[in-house]
Amino acid sequence: MALALFDLDNTLLAGDSDHAWLEFLSEQGVVDGDTLRQANDRYYRAYLDGTLDIQEFLSFVLAPLAQQPRSRLENWHRQYMEERVAPMITPEARALVEKHREAGDTLLIITATNRFVTAPIATALGVPELLATEVEADADGAFTGRSYGIPCFREGKVQRLAQWLGERGWDWEESLAQATFYSDSHNDLPLLEAVGQPVAVDPDPELERTARQRGWPILHLHGACRPAV
Repeated sequence: MALALFDLDNTLLAGDSDHAWLEFLSEQGVVDGDTLRQANDRYYRAYLDGTLDIQEFLSFVLAPLAQQPRSRLENWHRQYMEERVAPMITPEARALVEKHREAGDTLLIITATNRFVTAPIATALGVPELLATEVEADADGAFTGRSYGIPCFREGKVQRLAQWLGERGWDWEESLAQATFYSDSHNDLPLLEAVGQPVAVDPDPELERTARQRGWPILHLHGACRPAV
């Protein structure tokens, strides 16, 4: 059974779920809008540039989760799914997932965005397996504002996937040789270079150059231009 691996933001989604979630929280008045927007945009540019400090970013992005009751966050997330995420899911992205489902492949989203934000998105896309950055909660289920484990980012995606395969007793080399990985970002080059079938999806300029140099397929799910957030 072959693996079909999907990055989420700007790959299966026509936008960035993390960025959109923080913008949504700004609209709810959870934090100062101008301060949040400036930091959010700065981190997003660093991500696109390949200079993101993931631990610094996680401290920033997870802090609002610790400031609100879990029930309120979940209510907001349902609204966020309807208003922000649903418009980001294109028919082309759904068709890609269905193609691999019909082929009998094992479907897995692997994303740097945290599990609280992304688990309902994976469900909406019909993808049963998710590797995401994990969010720490206390014994009562309230978020602490911290992550735990290996962040699912850059080389961390490779490490997390290795753990996931090991837990299932699947051979690393055999599994990766038959795997397809779809991503828009040069930040995912460590995993793209590890799989047998790397595919660039509406790629950023650096990934597009790499894909053309190496003869990797380039797929457009969201039009010829990179989607706006």
